[in-house]
Parts: sequence; C-alpha cells; structure tokens
Amino acid sequence: MGGTGQGSGVDGGSDVVRLLGRFEDVTGFLDALVRWAVDRTPGAEACGLTLEEAGREFTVTYSGELAHRGDERQYELDDGPCLQALRSGQVVTVDDMVEESRWGRYPERAVEAGVLSSLSFPLSLGERGRGALNLYASRPHAFTTADGEAGRAWAGQASGALLVAWQMADREKAVGDLAQGMETRQTIGQAVGLLMAQRRCTADEAFALLKGASQRSNEKLRDVAARMVAGHEADVLSSR
Repeated sequence: MGGTGQGSGVDGGSDVVRLLGRFEDVTGFLDALVRWAVDRTPGAEACGLTLEEAGREFTVTYSGELAHRGDERQYELDDGPCLQALRSGQVVTVDDMVEESRWGRYPERAVEAGVLSSLSFPLSLGERGRGALNLYASRPHAFTTADGEAGRAWAGQASGALLVAWQMADREKAVGDLAQGMETRQTIGQAVGLLMAQRRCTADEAFALLKGASQRSNEKLRDVAARMVAGHEADVLSSR
C-alpha cells in the first residue's frame, strides 16, 4: 500500500531530526527513517537505504520486501537506478520498468521481482561516503512530479539527519554496526510479536512494554528481547 498522501507536506529537516531523540541507537533511527519516507511519499510502497563502504554497496535497512528485492538485484548486477543515483549524485526516475532500456539486464530482473517503477535519491554524506534512498512501487507511473519534488527536498534533509545519526555510533565501527543491525532488529521484532500475542496489544504498545522492561532492568533493549525470545523457544520445546 502506498503512502498517506503527506508527501507535499515535507517541512524541512525538523521532523527527521526529531526522530533521532526517540531511539537508543542508529539502527532504530534508520528503521524509522525508511518507514517515514514511505509514509510521506504517496506513490511509494517500499523504501530501501543503500550505503557504500570501501567500494561495496549494501542495504542498511528497508521497509517492504519490494525494496529488498529491488536493491539486491542491483547489487548482483552492479547496475541499476539506485547505484546510478549513488554514483552520479543525480535523482534517477523509472516510470515503467517494462519499457526501460537502461542498466542492461536489471529492468528484466526488476520486473521479475515485482518492481515496475522507482525513484532513487542520492544522499550526500561528506567524507563518510555515498548513499541513496530508493522508493519502489509495484505499478508503473506510480510517482508524480510532486513526489519527485518532495523527495528531493526530503532527501537533502535526510542526508543531514543521517550524518547526525552517524555521530551516535563509534566512528570506526559505524558502518559495521549498521550492517550487523539486521539480526538485532529481527530479535526485537520477534519479541514485539510475542508481546502482542500475549498481551493482545498493538505493536506500539508492545514496543513500549519492551522498552520499559529494558529501562527497569538497566539492560539493552536487544538483550531483553533476546532473553524473551529464548524463553519462549525453551517453553515451546519443553511442551513437546
């Protein structure tokens, strides 16, 4: 499902920067960032955040499997709109992937993965490297001129916010921490799911419960989540 129609309401960097204070680490912030991007771009169904480190591109985080598939096809071929945006510093628009003739085999692979249109915005990260924010849709001509204009303004602010977020991590370990964050996010997601089932609550309420337990025990959120998931798995095994 696409965004909520708030794309034209991009109001500078204040909303993005305010997100920084809501999360205990860079990983949590970036997860929120990609969800925020989809929510505020009406045509978008999924969003992936690509960074380049030591000449290698990888997806730091994504919202929606369509973004994961779209990004991965480009890394496999070392070609595509996301990589062009990252390397050229220019916004790259794909209106209809079926009719696309750029990037060699990528259009065909993208269509197989369900990607029919996309918008890729370069992120300026200074000396830290290069990045791109990639919006995907499963239908052609999904993105309007307003989406592109709002996306350009938003991507500029997101670049600045990303640089601020990066300061929250150890300078030498920042990229490694981001790449390893996928496992942590999965564990926290499992714990939230367990709490939702047990307490019959929403995802936000479950996350608040998990965060409260972390604060009370003075443990990291991921450690509390890992203990909860391990306890559940042990209970399942003992009941067999």
